[in-house]
Amino acid sequence: MTIMIDFLFSFKNRFLVISMAFSLMGCIEAFDAEFVDFESALVIEATITNELKQQRIFLSRSYEFDAEGPLAESNATVSVSDGTGTTFSFEDTGNGVYVSSQAFAAEPGRDYELSITTQDGRSYGSETSQMTSETTIDEVIAERITNDDGEDGMAILVNSFDPSGNAKNYRYEYEETYRIIAPEWNPTSLIGDPEGGCAMLKVPNTTDDEICYRTDFSNRIILTSTEDLEEDRVSNFMVRFISRDNYIISHRYSVLVRQLVQSNEAFTFFETLNELSGSESLFSQTQPGFLEGNVFSNDNRDERVLGFFDVSSVSERRIFFNYDDFYPGEDLPPYIESCRRGSPPIASPAGCVLRPLIESGAGVYAGDNGEPMEGEGPFFVVSRVCGDCNVLGSPEVPNFWVE
Repeated sequence: MTIMIDFLFSFKNRFLVISMAFSLMGCIEAFDAEFVDFESALVIEATITNELKQQRIFLSRSYEFDAEGPLAESNATVSVSDGTGTTFSFEDTGNGVYVSSQAFAAEPGRDYELSITTQDGRSYGSETSQMTSETTIDEVIAERITNDDGEDGMAILVNSFDPSGNAKNYRYEYEETYRIIAPEWNPTSLIGDPEGGCAMLKVPNTTDDEICYRTDFSNRIILTSTEDLEEDRVSNFMVRFISRDNYIISHRYSVLVRQLVQSNEAFTFFETLNELSGSESLFSQTQPGFLEGNVFSNDNRDERVLGFFDVSSVSERRIFFNYDDFYPGEDLPPYIESCRRGSPPIASPAGCVLRPLIESGAGVYAGDNGEPMEGEGPFFVVSRVCGDCNVLGSPEVPNFWVE
């Protein structure tokens, strides 16, 4: 069974208010849901892993359909206990992100619980969770395919195997990093004449960059289960498809795939979220809000709390590839913008034209216009994204990058 859940229908869903009851007898089963009118609810996104790191928890408030977005829950007291008397405290780092004061890794056989006290004194907790069994990714593969829609592109595929048969439920995340080359970057740039007026001077380009790198994170939750298979084997599961026309694979591309083993309860939570998000009834104005998980209010069990506290084992692998590896001799994908050159005049009867365009950052120098036509200026100009890759990324080479 394979599920891909749009991130818009995750914890921060702005129009989904569902009350969820789990009925689990060692396997994934259906549950009953009840729809209710909107109410602001605490949203808890908490996954603790077996990675030795400063763990993160996200707190916010659900919001109505016409609101701008979720509100971060600030100044809460957050901690995780491990059942042995050890408690890990989390600090508010802003924007609803709480980071553990010390690095720690979840360990097998321990009972982890989440505790939250909001700034208004309300107390929240979670059911006890234990870390899931550990299963490593065997390999991540990049393969050129034609998808079910007839689109040519690159598939990122995962293979893994758990000989014990205990894992079964998997969630995937990815971080993709790619090189960007600004197609109209020029070692020369324009500045306004320090003496004033509309005149422009050519100087060495010290502000714009030609080569940058950008990292994007998966914006959907990706699940697969081997529950109905003869063995606990994930075989060529596609976690990402990239159209051949997507500029992000033009020069060099890398993806880090993370595999999280989930409990039946966690898997059911996300699986059900996917099923309910496809229901037309969810678009009614009486259902903006949340899907209940394994977190709750200690003060009032009738208070609705959205989210899930999960303790998962994690495995990850990174791969790199170049466009030429799969499309040798073929044209590169189109850049994110068409990058048509313009040659605005230096000035018009109304005043300066080129200088405010350059100084505002909207345009950058792309070369000399040797034979200006009527109404044109002596310089070619393109939008900044075409001549300065800083618009899209950073010139700093990531520390994991390899050629």
